[in-house]
Amino acid sequence: MKGFMNSPLHRIHQRGGIIFRFLFFICFLFFLFLIYLARHPLLGLAGSFWVVNDKPEASDAIVILGDDNYASDRATRAAQLFKDGMAPHVVASGRYLRPYASIAELEQHDLIDRGVPAAAIVRFDQHAENTKDEAAALAQLISAHGWKRILLVTSNYHTRRARYICERTFPAGTILLVVAAPDSEYDPHSWWHTRAGAKIFAHEFAGMLLAMWEMRNSSVRTSESSLFPLPLQRPPAAVASAF
Repeated sequence: MKGFMNSPLHRIHQRGGIIFRFLFFICFLFFLFLIYLARHPLLGLAGSFWVVNDKPEASDAIVILGDDNYASDRATRAAQLFKDGMAPHVVASGRYLRPYASIAELEQHDLIDRGVPAAAIVRFDQHAENTKDEAAALAQLISAHGWKRILLVTSNYHTRRARYICERTFPAGTILLVVAAPDSEYDPHSWWHTRAGAKIFAHEFAGMLLAMWEMRNSSVRTSESSLFPLPLQRPPAAVASAF
């Protein structure tokens, strides 16, 4: 054995191992360099993963998920859909902030401020602490009204998680379409440039993992679109005259 350690064959084998490790190290550095060059497209792809945006269809109600931001981006998008005649009702859903005030009340104000008549708004105050609880509360509201087609409006970054939860929570057979409201604090293509964007991305990542775990035994019960879409509905004449 000692003779082999000192033999030319052993020295060649040793040099071959060093060269192999050196080449592996060079390839690894090159791989990291490619990742660095492609970091922006990759981060943009990751940021866009959270965003789903279905094509709106005529529905029974537009539902705004609670906790709209300071700029009222969700209410703004819902008002646009209403003005386009996508549904005769807009549900302003929001949790209580105080026993006498709720986010739903603020959303109602935002909708009226953006041209939605008060008669078309269904204010839905609730005590939900998260999207899962809110979806369960909304499921009861949807059943009570007999609505079959829902346009769900939420912030762009929240759409994928909201759809995952609501399609497993809303009444069976509900046709669910999720519409993304552009959010002033989250740009999917440059979210990593701001502290708010990075926090939102991390929150959605953790929230989605939690939702998948909590609902791991739930099955999909809703449809994403209709096989026979209804014709585009315009608001009733009394409502349309309010614009």
